Amino acid sequence: MDNYDHLDLDEIDFAPMDDVAGRLALLTLQEAHDLLQLLLTIAQDGHPLSPQADRLAREIAARIPSEN
Repeated sequence: MDNYDHLDLDEIDFAPMDDVAGRLALLTLQEAHDLLQLLLTIAQDGHPLSPQADRLAREIAARIPSEN
């Protein structure tokens, strides 16, 4: 048991979320494909961040439908 049963979410003060953070929470499918293409380009370029770009590209590709 997590022992959080006594908490009332209406009584908890949450940190305010600015408009930018709210807009960044979701990407459109087209934006996700654009980001995937950018990451793949960086991953194949031999850039120092290529390993990270490759990892992120794989994560995104696994979560979005293909363009075809």
